[in-house]
Amino acid sequence: MARRMTQSRPADAADLVGSSVFAPLVLGAAGLLLWQLLAVLTPTRVLPAPSALAVRLVAEIADGDIIGYAATTATESLLGGLIGLAVALPLGYLLARSRLASAALGPYLAATQAIPAVALAPLIVLWFGYGLLPVALLCALLVFFPIVVNTTLGLTTLDEEILGAARLDGAGRWRLLAHIEAPLALPAVLAGVRNGFVLSITGAVVGEFVMGGQGLGLLLSIYRDRSDTVGMFTTLLVLAAGAVGFYVLVRAWERKVRW
Repeated sequence: MARRMTQSRPADAADLVGSSVFAPLVLGAAGLLLWQLLAVLTPTRVLPAPSALAVRLVAEIADGDIIGYAATTATESLLGGLIGLAVALPLGYLLARSRLASAALGPYLAATQAIPAVALAPLIVLWFGYGLLPVALLCALLVFFPIVVNTTLGLTTLDEEILGAARLDGAGRWRLLAHIEAPLALPAVLAGVRNGFVLSITGAVVGEFVMGGQGLGLLLSIYRDRSDTVGMFTTLLVLAAGAVGFYVLVRAWERKVRW
């Protein structure tokens, strides 16, 4: 019986990986086919066909400019994500372990979500000027909240019996965090990291719109001023690819480090 179970587990894992790859590909292909059919009935300036976008994307990549713009946006997003992560993790732990901190800070954290990121951009420019850092800080503001919420949720929903047994065995605060709390809360924390880092792409583009920059947000502005619909759609595809890239990387990390 044990032998059968050990043999079925790799098969189940292979089926899960296969479905996670196959299902998005099938859905994407169906979406592209529908898009192509709609584009036949719609003017190019309104909805360009995927085939036209593919030709334009290859030309942009061969030219090399769009790669530089994408690298700038990715750098801003990654830096902002790391800043948000560095602040959100300890704050989430504090909110989960201190009722006083949760009661005092909770309403203010909720209030910050009512302020659009684009409204904070002028203040960030006033305080930090222009360049990479202010755009990264705007990204960090978007990354921060989902990580805080998921970290707090992951730590507050732990089994109290397990924590109590660890304390009876002599585990102090830091050993309890390293060996019990962090591993058990890890899935929730990584879900917040995944969502936050995807949102950081949005923060980078918004920051480049408002504060300037040399990334894909600038490229979108250029194509908008030229009324270049194909160029705008191509840039949006690159942005979507960047968001998917962040999602896949964090998801792979999540599978690798799951305790």
